Amino acid sequence: MTTTTLTPPAVAPNSPEARDIQFHLHSYTNARLHEKVGPLVIEGGDGIYVIDGEGRRYIEAMSGLWSVGVGFSDQRLVAAATEQMKKLPFYHTFTHKTHGPAIDLAEKLVTMASPLTPGGMSKAFFCNSGSEANDSAIKLIWYRSNALGKPEKKKLISRMKGYHGVTLAAASLTGLPNNHRSFDLPMAGVLHTGSPHYWRDGLPGESEEAFATRRAEELDAMIQAEGPDTIAAFWAEPVMGAGGVIVPPATYWEKIQAVLAKYDILFVADEVINGFGRTGNMFACETYNIQPDILIVSKQLSSSYMPIAALIANERVLGPVMDESARIGTLGHGYTAGGHPVATAVSLENLRIIEEEGLVANCVVQGARLRAGLAALADHPLVGEVRGVGMIAAVELVTDKAAKRGLEAPGQLGNMVNKAIQENGMICRSIGDAIAFCPPMIITADQIDDMLAIFRKSLDQVAADLGL
Repeated sequence: MTTTTLTPPAVAPNSPEARDIQFHLHSYTNARLHEKVGPLVIEGGDGIYVIDGEGRRYIEAMSGLWSVGVGFSDQRLVAAATEQMKKLPFYHTFTHKTHGPAIDLAEKLVTMASPLTPGGMSKAFFCNSGSEANDSAIKLIWYRSNALGKPEKKKLISRMKGYHGVTLAAASLTGLPNNHRSFDLPMAGVLHTGSPHYWRDGLPGESEEAFATRRAEELDAMIQAEGPDTIAAFWAEPVMGAGGVIVPPATYWEKIQAVLAKYDILFVADEVINGFGRTGNMFACETYNIQPDILIVSKQLSSSYMPIAALIANERVLGPVMDESARIGTLGHGYTAGGHPVATAVSLENLRIIEEEGLVANCVVQGARLRAGLAALADHPLVGEVRGVGMIAAVELVTDKAAKRGLEAPGQLGNMVNKAIQENGMICRSIGDAIAFCPPMIITADQIDDMLAIFRKSLDQVAADLGL
């Protein structure tokens, strides 16, 4: 067998960049693991469970990809898709045409999101994925800068460990090295400021608030160095998902938003993972008192029963865009399946289920139970940090608690524990040496306890294998 060595780009030792590169080299390890064992073929779903081709049931503790909020067998969504398919299986939203489900969903989303920002939201634009929605936001922001006579105001700032998708522009915003390496990314004009991970990046003796102040000062310094008149927008997930479920420290968002307001920079809140209840409110922007100019949603919008995403924007963004489109005579942007009638009908029904069945409240109750159960494992020899909010959480694995390190190869410990978890009947996700949890929002207390029991059993097995 030929051995391939990955060589990271040269960076300063112990810098945030160096830690991020180490943190995400696990993707290569995972690829080799999958190459050896082959795929797990999932054939069915039932509530919080999925069933493989041999009939084995697994608790799907990641809701698929952070997304199946109502579980894997909701018959109301099946019926909504079926009825809409019979009535109007497809139509577009180009050239002044639309259809009922797209109108109703746009009105619903604008109404839901309007309390987040002074003056409210103005319109929703439909796409097929979070990546497309983030790409569309970039285009509209650049278009807006031109409309305002500020063609130099095009640079975008996102954060290390942030995740915003994998299309060309969205992957540039993403702050994970393995989404850039060998793709010639990030593209020019995209900058990355530091991650909000206090446990990993905080200095010795530094409080959470002091860390948040330092991160805000770093952002301010970056903006000044680049030139405030060249920065168009700042992109961020309220709670980072694919970067490791990184919960912002105290006062972080207050300080970051003050910097953006100081320089008149748009704020794009990416709630593709956070949105529709995951953090204990309908939007994570409510949880953290964030006032976005653009809100990006997907995943739990339809519980991923159909591909759909939306960009929801305020008049500060859209007023100049509409003026420019009137001057040109058109807005030359859109997707064939954007606002698809079946996807929008399913999304409307999915939002009704979330509201009628009290799933946001269930996230608060059962999420607290999950996080308390994980916190009770803090003394386990493999547990370094437990973090989370609402019904999204992660456990950072270590073999050396003082040094905050796992095994020699970054991601190796996470892979070992994740493999044990799957063998014990649960599907999670290892992100470097962190194990992420994001179960369906319909989960019960007994099912949370089952999750915790499997996780504890898996930790104990790996600890025993390592002699700890």
